[in-house]
Amino acid sequence: MENTDFYRFLDEIRAKVSLSDVIGAKVKLVRKGREYTGLCPFHNEKTPSFTVNEAKGFYHCFGCGAHGDVIKFEMEANGLPFMDAVTKLAHKAGLQVPKFSHEDAEESKHRSSWYEIMELAVGFFEKNLRLPVGAEALAYLTGRGFEEDIIKKFRLGYAPDNNGLTAYLASKNVSESDMIELGLAVLSEKNSKTYDFFRNRVIIPIMDKRSRIIGFGGRVMGNEQPKYLNSPETPIFNKRKVLYNLNFARDKAYENKKIIICEGYMDVIAQAKYGFEYAVAPLGTALTEDQIQEAWKICPEPTLCFDGDGAGVRAAVRSVDRVLPILKAGYSLKYVFLPDKMDPDEFLKAKGAEEYAKMIDNTMPLADLLWRKNMQLQPTDTPEQKAKFEKNIYDEVAKITDEKVRGYYLQDMRNRIYNELRGGARPIVQAEKKKETLNKTNILKIGLKRDLDEKVARFVMAAFVCYPSLVGEFEEKVGMFAIRDTGLNVFWEKLCEIVHEFEHISSEDLWKELEKQNLDKVAVSLWELKMLKQQNLGLLKLREELKNKILEMQLGQIEKEIKECIFKMENSESFTDELYEELENLKKDRQNLLAEKNL
Repeated sequence: MENTDFYRFLDEIRAKVSLSDVIGAKVKLVRKGREYTGLCPFHNEKTPSFTVNEAKGFYHCFGCGAHGDVIKFEMEANGLPFMDAVTKLAHKAGLQVPKFSHEDAEESKHRSSWYEIMELAVGFFEKNLRLPVGAEALAYLTGRGFEEDIIKKFRLGYAPDNNGLTAYLASKNVSESDMIELGLAVLSEKNSKTYDFFRNRVIIPIMDKRSRIIGFGGRVMGNEQPKYLNSPETPIFNKRKVLYNLNFARDKAYENKKIIICEGYMDVIAQAKYGFEYAVAPLGTALTEDQIQEAWKICPEPTLCFDGDGAGVRAAVRSVDRVLPILKAGYSLKYVFLPDKMDPDEFLKAKGAEEYAKMIDNTMPLADLLWRKNMQLQPTDTPEQKAKFEKNIYDEVAKITDEKVRGYYLQDMRNRIYNELRGGARPIVQAEKKKETLNKTNILKIGLKRDLDEKVARFVMAAFVCYPSLVGEFEEKVGMFAIRDTGLNVFWEKLCEIVHEFEHISSEDLWKELEKQNLDKVAVSLWELKMLKQQNLGLLKLREELKNKILEMQLGQIEKEIKECIFKMENSESFTDELYEELENLKKDRQNLLAEKNL
């Protein structure tokens, strides 16, 4: 049987079998408008975030990211092999399964030739790194300290800006449809021509656990945006389930009885250069339940290593929300936050491998981060605020589905409430007085210390709705501030998740996703959005205005903090090193911002 005939047969199954009927047999679905909603069967949840769109033929969970058609659901929900799922659905539709060999079926499911195409692509990128056209990319890599052994091990390459890959693959009889389906090429809406997906970028191949190429990451060498670009989702690449470098890190992690999860693949490669070969990273998304469980197969308590900036703090907080529902006896997460807003590469260059090893060993338990997260976000000055804090903590602990683990967390949090909250002294204040290490004290103070002015926050959100591509560019800067308006903060968090989930999402598609999550009302309430649409500001002008607004606000708040610090020093009974160090750091921050403003 021809592959094309088989694909037509699969399309016929999708057309004749009701998606909502198949899913409804496992999940209690409630109709809401054009869609159905229910509790996701793929992760534990109490509030429905699982939707079924019969018209479009797919399901999607906004909680865990599960997504697919009726065939994928039958496989995932019932643990069936591909052909068993197809046969079961064909019988349901009253269709006769065509005759074809087992080998043909496996080829149709996996398209094993796709891995061969990806191998051709990585060879092309590797070769171009050594050609004159790749000289700048090679200089970039060597400038970062990546020597020949690292470049070869990670199969780093270069994508030229000349559509050379599509031409090369075409010469190897690779079809345009396969190039597009694998995320190697895109079809232009303007002229219907095919172009390389990656252009003028350093290329980082992404491998599965068997070291097969399943996708690519591309990094610019200048200041263009987006800085990082990953392959889109394909039949062989699901970024929510893959941990970069797991193929190499697995054995070293077993050997060292530890695994480090950091923020990006460049962090992973930098650590390998210094001998820390058991580091992995998610791929352009917040750490998912699937990725945590992949790490748990190797190490029961992975170490999450984050940059000590606002984005790192936000990533840590998100991981707490992800891991609580799947905690089980003996399995958890622990945390390290690097000082001075450094990433692992910067820290290793500045401090060396020995100091980095000390940082990795000096971790914060998940329970501590859960406590501090809530302590920083909820004031506890009045009895009513303390009561709200207790409720928030217990609500979070209630997310833990494992009864024994939940019981111990309840006991631990009750003890903290009794000893630290009801005793009248907030632990953060005590920690500052004791001048403990960064990991044990100021976590979450970084990036959450300064409030984001509500007017600026509303303008920023409106700008992101108009141009979702700006999220990746400004997320870290916005993440350095706390958005005190609860509704706006939730909107911001969800907006980031949607943009990370659907790369290159348009403003129209973003609006549809906001509608699905009942967040469109928040967007409509932003008068700034109407203003921006009326002004019809282009992307470049809006980017400049955003940058200036955030810089002005940062400078204003830093000036205020400098005055407060000087006042404390002048009125302090004893001049402390901590106050002097704080003042010097604030002055450095001011100097850096002024330099950025004058660029």
